[in-house]
Amino acid sequence: DIDGNLYNTVIIGTQEWVSENLNVSKYNDGTIIPEVTDPTAWANLTTGAWCYYNNDPANGLIYGKLYNYYAVAGVHDTIAATPNKVLAPIGFHVPTDTNWTTLSDYLGGFNVAGGALKEIGTAYWMSPNTGATNSSGFTGLSDGFCWYYGSFGGMGLYANWWSSTLHTNVSTNTESVWIRHLDHDNAAVTKNAA
Repeated sequence: DIDGNLYNTVIIGTQEWVSENLNVSKYNDGTIIPEVTDPTAWANLTTGAWCYYNNDPANGLIYGKLYNYYAVAGVHDTIAATPNKVLAPIGFHVPTDTNWTTLSDYLGGFNVAGGALKEIGTAYWMSPNTGATNSSGFTGLSDGFCWYYGSFGGMGLYANWWSSTLHTNVSTNTESVWIRHLDHDNAAVTKNAA
């Protein structure tokens, strides 16, 4: 990536996936993505940012960085006319909702694909880590998340990955984004709007 990090990849079906979490501090053109550690500042962001789980750099060594959706979307300033940046390393992209569905289908469907994506054992997942086989080689770790309001949760219990596909709730006329979620106590891949 732009910071010089190298990533392992794995071929799953017809797709190539990076099998570790992104750990970049710049968009792929070199524009800096700021680290934001203050919960109030994080909650009020309208541009891209990253943090480590619990703001602890030691977590970054294992899990990489946590990004808000503005970083995923490449929103780097507040000027509407400014083109968005690209978070993914050159030659890669943030997966679409369709990419995630293709992956899940290849691994047997939403109800079992999570097990094929999760690392085996309880080093990075709380017990019982139901259904974990890592048969895909994806080696998903339970890195938790930073809520939109700036607090942390879920390490050991959950893993979430962004997609680049927006979701519009027609009932509330609000826009969000599709994510994929893995849980320590089942083998499913859950699709949620975040």
